[in-house]
Amino acid sequence: MSQSLPAFANAPVLVVGDVMLDRYWYGATSRISPEAPVPVVKVGQIEDRPGGAANVALNIAALGAPVKLLGVTGADEAASALTERLNSVGVETHFQVCTEQPTIVKLRVMSRHQQLLRMDFEEPFATDQAAFLAATETLLQGVKVLILSDYGKGAVANHQALIQAAKQQGVAVLVDPKGTDFSIYQGATLLTPNLAEFEAIVGPCQDEHQLVAKGAELMQALDLEALLVTRGEQGMTLLRPQLPALHLPAKAREVFDVTGAGDTVISTLAAALAAGESLPKAMVLANIAAGIVVAKLGTATVSAPELRRALQRENGAGRGVLSLQQLQAAVEDAKAQGEKVVFTNGCFDILHAGHVTYLEQARAQGDRLVVAINGDASVTRLKGPGRPINAVDRRMAVLAGLGAVDWVVSFNEDTPENLLRLLKPDVLVKGGDYAVDQVVGAEIVRANGGEVKVLGLVENSSTTAIVEKIRAE
Repeated sequence: MSQSLPAFANAPVLVVGDVMLDRYWYGATSRISPEAPVPVVKVGQIEDRPGGAANVALNIAALGAPVKLLGVTGADEAASALTERLNSVGVETHFQVCTEQPTIVKLRVMSRHQQLLRMDFEEPFATDQAAFLAATETLLQGVKVLILSDYGKGAVANHQALIQAAKQQGVAVLVDPKGTDFSIYQGATLLTPNLAEFEAIVGPCQDEHQLVAKGAELMQALDLEALLVTRGEQGMTLLRPQLPALHLPAKAREVFDVTGAGDTVISTLAAALAAGESLPKAMVLANIAAGIVVAKLGTATVSAPELRRALQRENGAGRGVLSLQQLQAAVEDAKAQGEKVVFTNGCFDILHAGHVTYLEQARAQGDRLVVAINGDASVTRLKGPGRPINAVDRRMAVLAGLGAVDWVVSFNEDTPENLLRLLKPDVLVKGGDYAVDQVVGAEIVRANGGEVKVLGLVENSSTTAIVEKIRAE
């Protein structure tokens, strides 16, 4: 299904759960220890990343959605590192501090992009559940979706009280479940177990029919509105009462590290639902986001520009003919990647060698070339009766097939000035004998910090001359 990126900026989410710090020690290995048959790692870099519920919140912030995070930490350096990292990207943190216990830390020793060792520093927290519930009720105000990110570390203990508090305020509850007792999540809106977690509850599923049937039974038993089973290389399956199962294949082109993939799925789902997307469309976004994140090393996030570019590929908008909305998103992302966007326009009624040479020269002025072509009515006004020879859709298709052209869009006005105001290209290119100041839209591009260039035309190449020759014969 074709879709655009939701308005994540208007999608507030609350994450409640077990926060932890994922710490990475990177180093080279060149010898085996004389003390034991293990590699010696010379640590050269240390990196801290929010993990657990904190990674879920970080994923939501990366999409540009407002997010609050409630969890439990110790009173230590790891808690300070978590708070600083999360606040720096806009996550609103609310931590219940337990002075008797340390913040949960998972330390990974890495070499040559491989994990050699993981050490966990953790003890289940004895959370003040009354205070935790009161904080949740306060933070739910103004929120559209609540995520319970339950890793079984003690932060989330009174699940039913939290779920009911959200439901009383009309807030959807999404749960990333853990353990072998899913009854504690009774009444939640949606659960997102992976296949192993799902089968640990309902038993092995020999085929799709069994998975769907057992999922339906689980939804009825737990009074769920939906169940999303993530299935690794088999994609994910969405189950809803009285509706057909919806299955999406995995989108990962290359699986490098599955760490945190579940966090990315539930965070993208929550942000999309909070932005007003339907559950199937939110699932599509989550599936694409999961395919992006598993190609990254370690606990990672997916940004809104990354997700938008992936959506463009899904919608066939990587190159070629685009709608204005698609083109705006494509240009925005190209600029975000530091690419220089070149813009040119014309009728391009009968494509000839002069056009091809000119477009290649235009493409050489930057990294991306947008070609805007006049609609049919506009061409008639400019060129007279009998023109265009080729309808706009055919002219666009031919231009889109040229290697020099990235994106093609049409406009119905006689000039592309409105397009230039919307797209704000870095370079406006025109061919002919114009002075730069005579190029239509030059002042618009310059006002936005761009430049205007006039390129020469190939002699003896003219659409009008070709048309007249054909008619004469």
